[in-house]
Amino acid sequence: MITVVGCDGGPLPPAVRALLADATLVVGAARHLAQVDTAAERLVMGSVAAAVERLSTHDGHAVVLASGDPGFFGIVATLRRAGLRPDVVAAPSSVAHAFARLGLPWDDAVVVSAHGRDLRRAVNVCRAHRKVAVLTAPGAGPHELAKELADTSRRIVVASRLGTPDERITGPDGDWADPNVVLVLADGVPVGGAPGGDAGPSPRWVAGAQPGPAGWALPEEAFDHRDSMITKAEVRALVLARLGPRLGDLVWDVGAGSGSVAVECARLGAAVVAVERDPDACDRVRRNAAAFTVDVSVVHGSAPAVLAGLPAPDAVFVGGGGAAVLAGCLERRPARVVAAYAAVERVGPALSALTGAGYRAGGTQMQANRIAPLPGGVHRLEATNPVYVVWGERS
Repeated sequence: MITVVGCDGGPLPPAVRALLADATLVVGAARHLAQVDTAAERLVMGSVAAAVERLSTHDGHAVVLASGDPGFFGIVATLRRAGLRPDVVAAPSSVAHAFARLGLPWDDAVVVSAHGRDLRRAVNVCRAHRKVAVLTAPGAGPHELAKELADTSRRIVVASRLGTPDERITGPDGDWADPNVVLVLADGVPVGGAPGGDAGPSPRWVAGAQPGPAGWALPEEAFDHRDSMITKAEVRALVLARLGPRLGDLVWDVGAGSGSVAVECARLGAAVVAVERDPDACDRVRRNAAAFTVDVSVVHGSAPAVLAGLPAPDAVFVGGGGAAVLAGCLERRPARVVAAYAAVERVGPALSALTGAGYRAGGTQMQANRIAPLPGGVHRLEATNPVYVVWGERS
């Protein structure tokens, strides 16, 4: 029999103390084992794999001590993957404690784990969403998060040793300790007694990241644009399908123009960097992002030179520029690249660049004929300009 007990820094309840008195093996971090009085065999969980192996062969009642809610990014899932079926006594999670210390609701927060996982995906979620909790680990903690988000205005709060006498709420440069949870908050999220409402529409019906938009490939009139210089809705639909923007991804929109592709990717949950050399267009991208209440990082500069300082992308849309711009994007090895061209002469070199860089390449010519009304209740087909869409997927 295995019982997993969540510890939140406070005294263990009588029922848990009774479980410990009956146990023949107690497993947990050194700090947890130091807080319990038991005559059972003790095993410090330095290696999770070794602890799971010991639990699998133990004949008797084993108690596993874990931080917070062990069913929330915790040891319960690991044990079950090993074929073990523990009983669980949960405590409030460290995420709940952290938001409580700031006086914030957290049903609208996205929770990600960087513990034994790719920190970059957690960073991308922090870029895209206004309220994020990150479960950290050595090497993927407050300092690393702060460094990756240095180009943003996100506020970083580190909550460490929650529920213990040396609990600390600091910034990334403060006197924090492991273990900790990091809250990454956008401008305007009120903390503690600060005035202002940030709870969003009420009542909410789902926690965390909200469902995606009801529709995409929005009509051109949904965006502020100049002289119809905007990726048409039909083309945008194909571009989005090939880019595949999703939560945890970072998408570049290079030659963003009005930012219609950037905004649509952000609406689908991805973090987005829009690159544009025209300062007026940069302002236009910001206005369009604000109109749809999404975060798009706008970088003013000319590609490919400006691309060198950007965080690594998962997907790239090239909406403007020649062969040098596409080559600059391919140097960063995104998983997916999509480019749109008005001139057919650019298609061949683009396909060659993609295949030469090791991508599976393809393309299509898009020309939509929209139904437009005529007097007398009849209709005609109104042609849009043809566009060549080229794409590549990394092999």
